[in-house]
Amino acid sequence: MAAVYSGISLKLKSKTTSWEDKLKLAHFAWISHQCVLPNKEQVLLDWAGQSLVAFYKKKLELKEDVVERLWIYIDGILHSKKLQNVLKSGKTINLQLSLVKIINERIAEFSLLGSQRNICAVLSCCQGILSTPSLAVIYTARQELMVALLSQLCWAACRQPEGAVMAPLFEVIHLALGHYLLIQQQQVNPRRAFGEMTGHLLQPCLVLRHLLSGGAWARAGHSQPRQSLCRYLRGQVEAMLQGGAFQPELLSSYKEELLEQQQADTKMGAIKTVLAPLGTVIGKLLDPGCCQAGLHAAVVAGSVPVLYQLFLDSYFSEGRQLLCFQVLPRLFDCLRMSHLQEEQPRALPTPDWTAELLAVEQLLTLVASTGVYNVAADRIRHGEAQFRFYRRLAELLLKRSQTPVPAWFRCLQVLVSLNHLVLEPDLGHLLASAWIAAEVTDSRTRKAQEALLHTLFQTYVKLRQVPRLFEEILGVICRPAAKVPTPLVLAWGPCAVLRECLLELPPSQLLDTWSLVLDRFLSCILPALQGDADVALKALSLSSLLHCIMCNMRTLDSGSPLPVVRRTQCVMQRTLRALLQPLAALLPDPAGPEPELWLQQACDCVLLLSCTWAQVDTMLSLNCSRYHAVSEASTGVALESPSCPSLFPGIETHQWKKIEKATAQVNSLGRYCLEQLYLQKMKRTLMQTSFQSEEALRTLRSDAAYILGSGRESLTHSTTASWDGQVSTVSVRTYPVAHWHLIVSNLTILLSYLCPDDVRYLAGVLLRTLQMHKAQEGSADEEPNITLGKVSEAMLHNPLFPEMQSLHSAFLLCLSTQCTSILCSGAQSHPGLLRQQLPWLFEKDSIDVAHWENRFAKVRPDGVEPRGELAQNLLALVRGDFPIQLEAEQSESLLGLLEVIAALQLDSLLPPCHMHYFLLLLSMAIAKLGDSCSLSLTLQFLMTCYRLLGCLQRGKSARSVLQVMYISDIFEIIVTSLFKASGGLLIDSDDPSWLEFLQVTGTLLEQLLQVLVQGKLSMALNFGKIIAFLSQCQECSAATAGGQLGAQHPLGRQVLLVSLTKLCQVLGPFAQGRKCHESPDVLPGLLLQAGAALQLCAAGGPWGRPPHPAFLSAVSVLLEAGVGQHCGHRGTESVQLSHAAFCRSVFSQVLSDLPALAGSHQAFPAAVRFLTLFLLAPELHPKEESVFTSTFHSVRKVLADTAVPVQVSQDVESHFGALFTQMLELGTTEDFRTVLQCILQGLDVRNVWTADQPAILSALSLTKLLLACPFGGEKASLFWRACPQIVTALTLQNREACQEHPVPLGVVGRVLDVLAALLRRGEGSISNPHHVGLAFSVLLTVPLDYLKPPEYGSIFLRMHSVLFSVLQCHPQVMLKAIPSFLNCFNRLLFSVMHEGRQKDKGSTDNLPVVVECARLVERMYSHIAARAEDVTVFSPFMVAQYVTEAQKVTLYPAVKRLLQEGVYLIMDLCIEPDVQFLRASLPLGVRDAFRELHSDYVKYHKTSREGERRYAA
Repeated sequence: MAAVYSGISLKLKSKTTSWEDKLKLAHFAWISHQCVLPNKEQVLLDWAGQSLVAFYKKKLELKEDVVERLWIYIDGILHSKKLQNVLKSGKTINLQLSLVKIINERIAEFSLLGSQRNICAVLSCCQGILSTPSLAVIYTARQELMVALLSQLCWAACRQPEGAVMAPLFEVIHLALGHYLLIQQQQVNPRRAFGEMTGHLLQPCLVLRHLLSGGAWARAGHSQPRQSLCRYLRGQVEAMLQGGAFQPELLSSYKEELLEQQQADTKMGAIKTVLAPLGTVIGKLLDPGCCQAGLHAAVVAGSVPVLYQLFLDSYFSEGRQLLCFQVLPRLFDCLRMSHLQEEQPRALPTPDWTAELLAVEQLLTLVASTGVYNVAADRIRHGEAQFRFYRRLAELLLKRSQTPVPAWFRCLQVLVSLNHLVLEPDLGHLLASAWIAAEVTDSRTRKAQEALLHTLFQTYVKLRQVPRLFEEILGVICRPAAKVPTPLVLAWGPCAVLRECLLELPPSQLLDTWSLVLDRFLSCILPALQGDADVALKALSLSSLLHCIMCNMRTLDSGSPLPVVRRTQCVMQRTLRALLQPLAALLPDPAGPEPELWLQQACDCVLLLSCTWAQVDTMLSLNCSRYHAVSEASTGVALESPSCPSLFPGIETHQWKKIEKATAQVNSLGRYCLEQLYLQKMKRTLMQTSFQSEEALRTLRSDAAYILGSGRESLTHSTTASWDGQVSTVSVRTYPVAHWHLIVSNLTILLSYLCPDDVRYLAGVLLRTLQMHKAQEGSADEEPNITLGKVSEAMLHNPLFPEMQSLHSAFLLCLSTQCTSILCSGAQSHPGLLRQQLPWLFEKDSIDVAHWENRFAKVRPDGVEPRGELAQNLLALVRGDFPIQLEAEQSESLLGLLEVIAALQLDSLLPPCHMHYFLLLLSMAIAKLGDSCSLSLTLQFLMTCYRLLGCLQRGKSARSVLQVMYISDIFEIIVTSLFKASGGLLIDSDDPSWLEFLQVTGTLLEQLLQVLVQGKLSMALNFGKIIAFLSQCQECSAATAGGQLGAQHPLGRQVLLVSLTKLCQVLGPFAQGRKCHESPDVLPGLLLQAGAALQLCAAGGPWGRPPHPAFLSAVSVLLEAGVGQHCGHRGTESVQLSHAAFCRSVFSQVLSDLPALAGSHQAFPAAVRFLTLFLLAPELHPKEESVFTSTFHSVRKVLADTAVPVQVSQDVESHFGALFTQMLELGTTEDFRTVLQCILQGLDVRNVWTADQPAILSALSLTKLLLACPFGGEKASLFWRACPQIVTALTLQNREACQEHPVPLGVVGRVLDVLAALLRRGEGSISNPHHVGLAFSVLLTVPLDYLKPPEYGSIFLRMHSVLFSVLQCHPQVMLKAIPSFLNCFNRLLFSVMHEGRQKDKGSTDNLPVVVECARLVERMYSHIAARAEDVTVFSPFMVAQYVTEAQKVTLYPAVKRLLQEGVYLIMDLCIEPDVQFLRASLPLGVRDAFRELHSDYVKYHKTSREGERRYAA
């Protein structure tokens, strides 16, 4: 046969053979083992390559189809496993150079012209060559080919339309970059490497990097693999740029170019000098011909910081600061913004400003982080060269302010942190542009602005020059209005920054600042205030600033120095006499119905400063005994009359009347401050000893009424405004929120002095704002500001709300009134008739209901009991035509009110109110729902009503319902209404929402029956009536003709089954316990009747496959009742076996359907409970098979089922606990041995190799279940003999799992769970320390990187559990292997530090997970420190490990605090020589971090610990 095919090579070269036949022959020759050609692979590859070369050199004419098939043929050979095997055998295959050149030409054609012909096959061929080292030699040996290929590949990627880049192109670029980096590292000629880089690769690589990082591809939202490849490509590009343009050998050239003559005397190395390398790089960067103008500007802006970063990485070291700085101006001049001073009329659009400012921010951040700029060295050695550049940059930034761009603020922030003198000449301009006159609305920009202000204020605090800063602030505020059009607004962010600054100031500087503001107010503002709206606006700005200073000063106390106290008193008196009194005297009477603008603003100033002054005066007088309150002379007047002078000392009555008159006409800051003054007056009154006198009470009531009435009109209008909580930002728009916040915050003071009408008004506002908040919840602002709804929501959930009895009762009444009005709007009958049928809907107060319920508590003379009559009437309405029908809109309105009711503490209502709400909710639950109500709305409405009824019946007043109706009547009403409602529902019986509804209603019925049992109230009578009713329903269900109750409907039968189940569940334990003294023989008989009805209902089926949850619950209860009766009545064998056949059939059905039930949250627990109960009744067990064996196999099927999700399978394990315990008690030693064999077979490592993960997971779950069960004797000895095999198997399973990609976290997590449980259970039983030590190897292989936050938290918790089990249960093993123990612990510690670092971008949503892990680390530190005598030697090394890792990252404060608290406990074990050892041995940067840590330790932890010791016994 070989001879037949030996002529194939001749036929391939023959001109007479058609190309179709040639391709077929070539394909056959490649795949056939029968074709024997010498060097076949080389021959076929050469033939195809020569054919393509001849075609592209115009020596051969081929059809396009043939050319494409030739490329595919070569690609198939290059990617074939046969070729790889040939190469592995040592055989050499050579590629033709001409073919490689053709590949490069095709890629160049694709790059320049966009020709798509055969490009996929060409790229695939190129990928095949580059991915095979022996073939890639043709590129690596000829460097010019690789450079050309890489350049064209990069240009091809850059010139593709957005979203059209082919994935193979990225793969080929990745391979080509990898090969070129190897060539670059081996390059001995730096000039050649630099030339290749700048001549061919710099431009395409920079454009490619820009598109990979922030261009169209990054915004296109590609999949995660593409993103990871993009990140890897960016890293390769940067490495290539660094290796080509910034080689160590080029340092002398950069010095020549940048330092000019400074180092001309120095002898250069033997290397040939590359002339102006930086100029060459910048020239290529600025060449506009590489891409479009818009893209080019973005590429330059993105590349400048990268080039500077690479330069610093390559050349920065101590002594080269000037060299590294000289690059900065050159790169900065590449940006267009650097030339705006010369081209003044032309400006950049905002997107370009954003890109360029980001570049400047990154440049400045690099300077700050690497230490390029040293202020002293720059001034002394370099003639302030750097300083002059930063000044020029600062002037440019301030001249071209870009407040919409966050990076503009961050650039200024870095400049301030570099040297505050850079911006000090333009400090006023900076404050005006970046704060006082800046209009900032975007949240990101606002955060950047706050960061700038924080840096600025902190800098001047450290320099002790805050008065100098405030001089500039005051100068800006007092400029003419044309220059500063907007007032200073102290919103939450700037106010928080200012507060932090003021709290750090010494008292003398703060008083200097206060006096400075006061002087400027008196000299510039007060004389020109009258009639000038601009000056009034500036007065308001200064008032806000003065308010912030006064409110945020550190308070004086009895230990404050006397000079400071006296000076504070003098400044307070001067503020009152020199500013407040003249300012109030300056205000005229308001002429018209609305005050002039200047007058309104002036009134706001007076009231804001008066309110602030009064607060500070009161605070100082309370805290400092040596401070004498300026208002002391008038404190006694407060109780004499409610006139105006008592509000504030030193201001006449007629002046207050003018101010109040002007303020009353506008909802403004002044009105809010006036309310604050009245509130302070109330507090001063309550501090007097005579506050309970008639005059004082009258004053308090008057003041409370004024505060409430002041903003009453503003709260009538709905507003969505939000307020940041700062007094100075109160405006017409935010006043209603501020007013409501003031009232709610001070209700404990106000409520006692409000009349009932005002309390009802408050309750109405509270309910209205809550409803408004619910409606606006979807469009909530992301800012954490205060709104009307948020204030009311906080009030509703406040634990003090129920304690405010008057408001709580008024709110409940208001709520019930709204519910009643909606119910009555759906009335189908005359209001008079409805009043007779449902009288409780028309009672206006819970007290009225109390009188009404007393009428039903007495028997009438005719012997008819009103309670029974009421129940019968209500039952008739339910069975007949209920007089209220609710449509969709009414139901949704009621649902909103029910959500508010659900937020209240219904379990603590007083009996009258409890009764009222029970009847109200019952009326809603049994009302008819119209056709407009959807199925989901109907179920949600009914479920909410019944859930709230259940909440009521769990309360302390649950028995108050019995005063109106008997439990049996309520039970019948609810079940009847459920029958009726279920008949109209078109829903599957196993729908999750229907099953949840059944669960809710079953809970309510159970609670009603529990009230009956706990109260022991006519139990025989009530239970008898309930059983009779349910038996009647069962008969109606069995007979299709008698279906008037609705129980014959499938859903109705489920309701009946649930009702019977709950009845047996409650009645069973009570009847069997013989605790009832009332009719002791009656209740067991009733239980038998109920059990018979339940069995009849349950056996009436069909209940589906798998069984319905209601059916499973029913048979469980039936079985439980039968077992209980068997235990209580040993003589009644017929009773105990009455349900035997039925239970056996259910048992077999449950075992077969158990895997299918595993996904159901309701059916599965019921099934497992049934199996557990069945095991408890041995007389029911079938004789022909082992119950243990059948149950065990069914359990194994569930645990090994791959269809069950991981989260569900973990829930499944928790349900199996009781069942498995019962199985082990029932099973023999042989059964136990069978379980162990199954576990060991499942943990066999061969299951990993055969990918049998279900068997592994099943074995791990079984082991975990086994360890949770009690066992002893021979079973225990069997288990501990098998323990070494189990531990070894767990170690192997974990090792294999951790080597897979991706790691199967389900297996790893369960291995850790089992290992922790085994170590805990094996305390004192695991004799070999080696088996405990294997836990360390497991912990060291578990991956903690690149996990999602929930997965990370889960794995971390389990690893901590294993480590803690070793520490707690096997301390001797831990001490012998303490290095391994500490290695495992350090893995956890370093992982928390890595995950808890502050990231430049990204939310903090995952921070709680990391904080919880940090808390576990702190706890472990405390346990290690508790073994002081054993770990003292290692304590300095643990501290060193912590400090070394901590100085690499910036942790979130919450994470850092917890970790530091743990390390402090270890530092307690360190003695002074240890501290000296650490200070001497740690590296320089780490040493500084340790010094800071030790300082905090001494300052905070050690001091408090010594204080605790002082008081310890």
